[in-house]
Amino acid sequence: MQKLIFIVDDNDANLTVAACALEGEYRVLTMPSAQKMFSLLEKKKPDLILLDVQMPEISGLEAAARLKENRQWKDIPVLFLTGFRDEKLLSAAENCGVLDVIDKPFKPSELLESVKKYAETG
Repeated sequence: MQKLIFIVDDNDANLTVAACALEGEYRVLTMPSAQKMFSLLEKKKPDLILLDVQMPEISGLEAAARLKENRQWKDIPVLFLTGFRDEKLLSAAENCGVLDVIDKPFKPSELLESVKKYAETG
């Protein structure tokens, strides 16, 4: 059975590009907010989460921290998607247990390679 990937981003274009890049290899569910992700986590546990850093209501950093605090979700690999990489973000991501930070805009092939790297180890 194909592994399940959650893609969480408030930008529809990013969701579409990421989903298209991954759908041949994985089952993909897209959602526009961390709130939707947490609601869906009550029903389904993904093999990996791609999480946008800058979102309204709940940021990617806050969402990653909440994931790692939860016994059921703390082992799900999380990769950040961001257009604003800096040392502060990288440090915060590492502190939240995020495995990698992928720059936007991303190339579909590079996104797929990053996902394969971390989804297949779990």
